[in-house]
Amino acid sequence: MADVFDKCTNWKDYKIAKATGLYPYFRAIEASHAGTEVEIEGRRVIMVGSNNYLGLKDDPRVKEAAIAATRKFGTTCSGSRLLNGTLALHEELEARLAKFLNREAAMLVSTGFQTNLAAMSALLGRHDIVFSDRGNHACIVDGIRLSFATERKFRHNDVEHLEQLLQQADPEAGKLIVTDGVFSMEGDICNLPKIAELAQKYNARVMTDDAHSMGVLGEHGRGTSEYFGLEAQCDLVMGTFSKSFASLGGVLAGPFDVINYLKHKARPVIFSASMTPASVAAVLEALNIIEAEPQRRARLLDIAEKMHNGFRAMGFDTGVSVTPVVPVLVGDQVKCFRFWKALHEAGIFANPVIPPAVEPGHALIRTSYMATHTDEQLDRVLETFEKIGRKLNVIPETRPTSYTPVKIARPGTYVLSNEATQRWAAASAGLLADKGFSLEQISRMSGREVAAKLFDAMETLTYRAANLQPDDLKRLSTMPMKLWEKRSELPGLLLEKGATLFIKNGKQSEQSERN
Repeated sequence: MADVFDKCTNWKDYKIAKATGLYPYFRAIEASHAGTEVEIEGRRVIMVGSNNYLGLKDDPRVKEAAIAATRKFGTTCSGSRLLNGTLALHEELEARLAKFLNREAAMLVSTGFQTNLAAMSALLGRHDIVFSDRGNHACIVDGIRLSFATERKFRHNDVEHLEQLLQQADPEAGKLIVTDGVFSMEGDICNLPKIAELAQKYNARVMTDDAHSMGVLGEHGRGTSEYFGLEAQCDLVMGTFSKSFASLGGVLAGPFDVINYLKHKARPVIFSASMTPASVAAVLEALNIIEAEPQRRARLLDIAEKMHNGFRAMGFDTGVSVTPVVPVLVGDQVKCFRFWKALHEAGIFANPVIPPAVEPGHALIRTSYMATHTDEQLDRVLETFEKIGRKLNVIPETRPTSYTPVKIARPGTYVLSNEATQRWAAASAGLLADKGFSLEQISRMSGREVAAKLFDAMETLTYRAANLQPDDLKRLSTMPMKLWEKRSELPGLLLEKGATLFIKNGKQSEQSERN
């Protein structure tokens, strides 16, 4: 008889990662030093894994505003906005954000994730169609699942595919196109100009998730639609407070009738406790600073350009990003974990990103920067990445003679993304996964190259050794006997996953013998 807990007790990845020392998650931060450095396990490290883009999380003015609100209103509202959880602070912030975003009205929600759940689940009905970029954040995905609408996913930033789907849609159906403004893993920007054009052509509404662009993009920091000069063509804009606004919560802004409807109909709003007084007050003060200190955005974009070009000069691939989200392509999942571990041991906090957040073969180290990072800290990050990148063969031993400088999304530039390299494009499409290497390729390698390949293979196989899957068992049954007999030459821990490498080479050998 099945037990719903079986999947939990049988899950081995966590135990394997812990045993191999390659578990990167839930690292407890013990102290923060101006946000740009933190303490973990008693060690001080440079933080380049935070979304605190403007560096306001540790700003004394923001902290004092949160403390003052707590003294006045207490630590929580103890109820939903609909009933007893609306404070004068909430109404003040909604009015301020509506004005800041050039919208008729704004609605606060307890978290950014819930904001998209609220918008999607309450706005979309059974006879509506929602067109969603495949690269959209999980909260959009889950919000659409909670609605009764028909979903049509278009390929990431592929507006031609979007138009095909719009052409095929029922012209009488209600239609919404929803997209991230800045895509959080790869750092590129949605093609809002073309999306707005298609929305007008096919009578659709447009919503942007500006979690990673509000406070960052545009002359005043209003996000993607301001950056492109398309605020009038963007019907709804969503933002989060856990990034540039140094707090917790989310906002949805748009026409008064739409926002008012969602306030009364969206279950994540009417059945969740409202934002705490401290959180609301922190956003209000952060908004004051964002409006008064545009130099923070300028400094942030200067830093983004410095880091992109610094990585590229070494031979790293930062892909299509044009924002302070700076991904560094590694490719292999286990090598990505090894890279993360080496960074951590060297005093750099960054984030390893693996499937399903990215395609198989597209594992990357995601770095993101703050306006408050010093040049000394940034130079140390670059120096550390270069040393580790060479050691793990992610970049060549000598720097390339030239590289293509990155384009940054500064006001008035209207760039969407940088041109992807062949390797980045292949990784983004999942084409770098499970490629292996043939005996013929091995024969052409130097001893040093073979040693490096074997070391990488052994670490990968060690990590996965205890997690044998049904497909592996099937492949084992077709393994050539002459290769199976060589199993004793492998350490026992490598045996199960080592089969994959042997099978690939064995099949090529058998084919050669037949020919």
